[in-house]
Amino acid sequence: QVQLAESGGGLVQAGGSLRLSCAASGRTFSMGWFRQAPGKEREFVATITWSGTSTAYVDSVKGRFTISRDSTKNTVYLQMSSLKPEDTAVYYCSASRRVGVSREAHEYDYWGQGTQVTVSS
Repeated sequence: QVQLAESGGGLVQAGGSLRLSCAASGRTFSMGWFRQAPGKEREFVATITWSGTSTAYVDSVKGRFTISRDSTKNTVYLQMSSLKPEDTAVYYCSASRRVGVSREAHEYDYWGQGTQVTVSS
């Protein structure tokens, strides 16, 4: 069983930056970030393969968010810049036993507890 521990959420003004971290307790392959705003469905944000050579993003964060990972630490990061109020959500780290990138929540096997990101206008 893999456990995921997220950190780095908080309150930031529009235009600011935050970095989320997610440490995995066991072996994982692809890892990703999803988010869920109040009253909305969980949404894919970004994903990265185990090697770090392939990534994918939802269009709304391209050019503002960067996903990366340190395989030696079994940790994935989400650097968020130029934050907007519409980025406000609970952000969830996820891990998959699959090798390739995936935007589909059902293809992820493990989930963190979530970390709140609030962007004020």
